[in-house]
Amino acid sequence: MKIAFDAKRFFHNTSGLGNYSRDLVRMLSQFEPDNEYILLNKNKSERGKEILNRQNVSFVETSKGKFSRQFKMGKDAQKLGADIFHGLSGELPLKWDQKPIKKVVTIHDLIFVRYPEYYSFFDRKIHFWKFKKAAEMSDKIIAISEQTKRDIVQFLKVPEAKIEVIYQGCHKAFKEQQSPEFTQATRDKFILPERFILNVGTIEDRKNLLNIVRAIQDTSIPLVVVGRKTKYYQKVAAFLKKNKMEKQVLFLEGVSMDELAVIYKLADIFVYPSFFEGFGIPVIEALFSKTVVITSNTSCLPEAGGKDSVYIDPNNDVDISAKIKFLWENESERKRREEKGFEFVQKFNDAAIAEELINLYQKII
Repeated sequence: MKIAFDAKRFFHNTSGLGNYSRDLVRMLSQFEPDNEYILLNKNKSERGKEILNRQNVSFVETSKGKFSRQFKMGKDAQKLGADIFHGLSGELPLKWDQKPIKKVVTIHDLIFVRYPEYYSFFDRKIHFWKFKKAAEMSDKIIAISEQTKRDIVQFLKVPEAKIEVIYQGCHKAFKEQQSPEFTQATRDKFILPERFILNVGTIEDRKNLLNIVRAIQDTSIPLVVVGRKTKYYQKVAAFLKKNKMEKQVLFLEGVSMDELAVIYKLADIFVYPSFFEGFGIPVIEALFSKTVVITSNTSCLPEAGGKDSVYIDPNNDVDISAKIKFLWENESERKRREEKGFEFVQKFNDAAIAEELINLYQKII
């Protein structure tokens, strides 16, 4: 098979959709090497270059012109003789010629419908139109969780039979054991506390960092936060200053993937009280790192966390606090849940996900 991808996110997004795109092509090219994988975009970058170096992966520059991603990328894939075009971020090209090609689109979440307050009116309208159009044009939709599948059925009015749930994997760094020297160098570089709890993700309202901070108020438990700051950070910073907690919370930016993998492994507890997620990759990263997870009992997070993660009401900082303290003070319980969580997370291994993707592709051609 020859499979073409919309590679905009592959080359230009540092996290989220970029990680999904790179991981998907990496897994397929490694575990299903007999196919040809074409990355279509108007340009490429250094991101994912080790994947692009593989013999079965190639970059093709899309035809020039305005809105070439929308109007020319699909036709370019057809000219290249691709059997399948896969839109990796909820979109498909709008124009195609008569040459047969099957269309697959991955939809990650419909958070802009569920939580409109996080998006501008214009963004909500554009997102909805693009997702609805892609869902209608596609031969098959990949949802990254059962939660996302339910939302696609409810909000985009798509027949359930058209949607297949294929979970995401995560970067290989979280499944590797970094050397003791690199681990110590990372600890020293970021001046990490001896013991700490960890939160990873963009610092924005939906991720709910403020309730973690409230939960550790009046404790001596250090919190390490890894993520890009938004306006919401000012709200968190103001609370820390008011309550003289600035030294209790360490904010890190510019962390490499290997450094992040070390930080996950060094953490005692990973805390992720997000109000809503399409999937929640940081939960998977923590479980692969053998770090116990505390996360929300909402959206898809129980799908990602499994039965041995600890669940909280994200609106209730007292609940979050009680569960952090319980695990912080009970090493044997942490270890038990870490081992069980590591067993559970094997279902998100690369080979299994690659097989599911290939099975879906073969089913439609």
